[in-house]
Amino acid sequence: MTITVKNKADLVVPPSVRRRAGLKPGDRVEFRVSGGVINIVPKLSAPHDEYTPAQRRIVDARLDEAEKGPFHGPFNTAGEAIKFLHKEIRSRKRKPKAS
Repeated sequence: MTITVKNKADLVVPPSVRRRAGLKPGDRVEFRVSGGVINIVPKLSAPHDEYTPAQRRIVDARLDEAEKGPFHGPFNTAGEAIKFLHKEIRSRKRKPKAS
C-alpha cells in the first residue's frame, strides 16, 4: 500500500496496515530510522506499569508464598521424575477424600 505524505498533516498508518501489525487504539509505538528506512515498533509497557502499587503488593505477596513450595526435584533424569510421579499418584489414591 502506498500513501502520499503531505506538508501539513501527520503521517497516517492505514487501518489495514494497523490491523496486520496488531496495533490497537491506545497502543504506543516507537519510530526508529536507519539509512532512510523508518521502522515502527510497538512499545511494550514495563511490567511495573501494568499494576497499581496495591495490586503489585498483592502479586508480590502471592509470588513470595508460591516460592515457599511445595517443590519437588530437581530430578537428574526423566526416569526419576516419572518414578516420583507414580509414587505421588499411589499415595494420593490411598488418602481418604475429605467430605
